[in-house]
Amino acid sequence: MVKICCIGAGYASGPTMAVIALKCPEIEVVVVDYAESRINAWNSDTLPIKEPGLEDVVKQCKGKNLFFSTDVEKHVFDADILFIPADTPTKTQGLGARKATDLTYWESALILSNPEFLAEGTAIQDLLNPDHVLIGGRETPEGQKAVEALRDVYAHWVPVDRIICTNLWSAELSKLAANVLVAQRISYVNAISALCEATGADVSQVSHAVGDVGPEFLNASVGFGGSCFRKDILDLIYICECNGLPEVANYCKQVIKVNDYRKTRFVNRVVSSMFNTISGKKIAILGFAFKDTGDTRETPVIDVCKGLLGNKAILSIYDPQVNEEQIQRDLSMKKFEWDHPVHIQPMSPSSIKQVSVVSDAYAATKDSHGVCILTEWDEFKSLDYQKIYDNMQKPAFIFDGCNIVDVAKLREIGFIVYSIGKPLDKWLKDMPAEA
Repeated sequence: MVKICCIGAGYASGPTMAVIALKCPEIEVVVVDYAESRINAWNSDTLPIKEPGLEDVVKQCKGKNLFFSTDVEKHVFDADILFIPADTPTKTQGLGARKATDLTYWESALILSNPEFLAEGTAIQDLLNPDHVLIGGRETPEGQKAVEALRDVYAHWVPVDRIICTNLWSAELSKLAANVLVAQRISYVNAISALCEATGADVSQVSHAVGDVGPEFLNASVGFGGSCFRKDILDLIYICECNGLPEVANYCKQVIKVNDYRKTRFVNRVVSSMFNTISGKKIAILGFAFKDTGDTRETPVIDVCKGLLGNKAILSIYDPQVNEEQIQRDLSMKKFEWDHPVHIQPMSPSSIKQVSVVSDAYAATKDSHGVCILTEWDEFKSLDYQKIYDNMQKPAFIFDGCNIVDVAKLREIGFIVYSIGKPLDKWLKDMPAEA
């Protein structure tokens, strides 16, 4: 029996290995990690990752040809194929600091490049029916033999014409370029949303019309998040600069600048709408993860919360999938600390006194002056907003950073509503976009 070992039980490796096990029953797949708590979670009935369809796939294979173990050395030694989804955090010091990827954890191990193109929330479907699979290898006999071995694994369920084989640089740059392209679309619609607010246009209608040239990633929001976008853009910027291409680097920098602008603009809108001060006012934060999967890595909500805290607001945060420890850790850590291995992250981040984390949306919004909706959880669409309004300070503000609420109904209740890229509330038309 062919044996595959994957080092690291993370967001990409767990689902990927589970699908390989499902589609290749004759291959034994073992996911190893030194973090005992993470492996225990994979071996329990409560998986550490929230992905639609993942639990069912794992249940079908676990204990048959899919295993999770902390015995790293044994399974690495026994493996025929080794996957290393190693950490690639952003450097915090030295040449390329805050731009380049820190390759300490994997530079000596790379033989093949097999970039993943997974979107959180659809990862299982992306794996089961991929648009393509990309494999990059060294242009040597050994490298090509390795490419063929990995291609044979994916060929169990992926049509051969969707398996693209390239050299190493082409594979790596393809991944970076793809993420920059997606981030560019998000920043573009967020930039247009500001113009929509100024002119009275509706960004949803504009996005629908523009969607004729491709509807993906054209939903306005407070900004993109996740573990890859910002990091990959910075990496591509650094590569461009190192290769004497400052114009290309500057083009990519604008994607990040617009993303940061969108978050800052949202904070400024909150402050300016509430009489130019939120000092000492309670603001409810509904949603902390960057998508409805529970992942908080590079969530734009962190910067929004820090902006509100910088204006001396008191925050009450609720997210159905993110616990208090994670929220406090994310708000306490410096930029780029989150993507380093856990063992070199701050062990005991200090709690922020102006932040409380509560167990439901009604507790978060009680006695608040304003509500910020920042993650598109379904439950936020069906809350009893009349009840929320009755228990808030007046005037009661809602700032919808996901465009998921019925603005007209909320205004009928009595809320002053700001929804990104939508025609402004009468109250807000006379208010500046920035405090």
